[in-house]
Amino acid sequence: MISLLNTLAEAAPAGDNGSGSLLGSPFVMMGLMIVMFYFLLIRPQQRQRKEQAARIAALKNGDKVITTAGVHGIVHNVKDTTVMVKVAEGTNLEFDKAAVASVVKKESKGE
Repeated sequence: MISLLNTLAEAAPAGDNGSGSLLGSPFVMMGLMIVMFYFLLIRPQQRQRKEQAARIAALKNGDKVITTAGVHGIVHNVKDTTVMVKVAEGTNLEFDKAAVASVVKKESKGE
């Protein structure tokens, strides 16, 4: 991308005043870099954050979850800010909802 911009800047005819092309301007190049960072870094992170928030909001009993600590379990109870995860028979752990890394919905009985 940068090499393409450099070739465009070199190929553009210089004005009579010797100011160079518009693509050679540091402000335009900085603006292009900001736009690239937005579309390559910021926007995908925002989308992932929204998807994660939707998954956490849709938690319900019986969902299989994996926490950020790597604990696998089944949701036993969902509260306002926490979730009880059953990791073994008779063993329930309480985690903050933000600690849920991924959700695997429970399988239907018909399959």
